[in-house]
Amino acid sequence: MTRKQNISKEVAEKYWRANIALLVKLLTVWFAVSFGAAILFVDVLNKLHVFGFKLGFWFAQQGSILIFVILIFIYSFKMHRLEEAFQIEDDFEPDSYDLPDENGERSEADQ
Repeated sequence: MTRKQNISKEVAEKYWRANIALLVKLLTVWFAVSFGAAILFVDVLNKLHVFGFKLGFWFAQQGSILIFVILIFIYSFKMHRLEEAFQIEDDFEPDSYDLPDENGERSEADQ
């Protein structure tokens, strides 16, 4: 039997908007690093060296992957804080949230 968490539709929508905003910010950083640093600004960055390698080459080969892994940890940390802020328990299945219908009522089986 799946446990259900009662949350209002308004809270669910605010939570989802905050989740999407976080994703957009993190993906923008990843795009800037992987595309910008490794492709657009590679000539400028190649004038600097890291561990004997040109910085543009380093970003193209390892830097963007490293930044992506760091962003995964940041996402996990921020989502945990977001769930706490919206009082959403992360041990529930995604489809087990008991959202009210358009009339604000919950199904009889869930009450």
